[in-house]
Amino acid sequence: MRKIVAFAHLSLDGVMQGPGGDKEDPSGGFDLGGWIWQFSDDKAKPAIVGMVGSSAKPNDLLLGHQTYDIFAAYWPHAPADNPFGAAFNKANKYVLTHGNQKLDWANSRKLRSVDELKKVTAGEGPDIVLWGSSTLYTPLLEANLIDGLNLLIYPIILGKGKKLFGGASHPVTMKLESSEATKSGVIIAKYERG
Repeated sequence: MRKIVAFAHLSLDGVMQGPGGDKEDPSGGFDLGGWIWQFSDDKAKPAIVGMVGSSAKPNDLLLGHQTYDIFAAYWPHAPADNPFGAAFNKANKYVLTHGNQKLDWANSRKLRSVDELKKVTAGEGPDIVLWGSSTLYTPLLEANLIDGLNLLIYPIILGKGKKLFGGASHPVTMKLESSEATKSGVIIAKYERG
């Protein structure tokens, strides 16, 4: 049985939209993209790299089609010494989508439904990291498929944007496994289902 661990950059008011760049996800008129970089420090990066795994033993990735498109346009062309790129390129990428786009990035596989994802998690393999893909968190939580949450919580209130679980219909208890704070005020928190 494989675990799905969700990873997200999160503002204090629960926004996860467009953390990495101004054009990453401008949907809904979101114009605050790239909000994490002002808090960048040496402690947050290893936490992020740890979620990816290593190029020798990467975790698999679970992506929605928009995040897949963003990643596939960049990571296959990233410098070879980039720890993210090496692991992302080697990892199996599961793309949960109803779309018909072609998946050209190596080791990519389309999943059409949560039921297909359940078949993947029933097999053997590394953890599957849900990365970005804001539309997937709520349906996966509803299907009891999120086994853990690894959050980087930034000391900023954005006031608008897509929320991490903006629409979950039932309570889920999580158990805090670890937490630490960086010099810039980012809290690195790891939770497992309680």
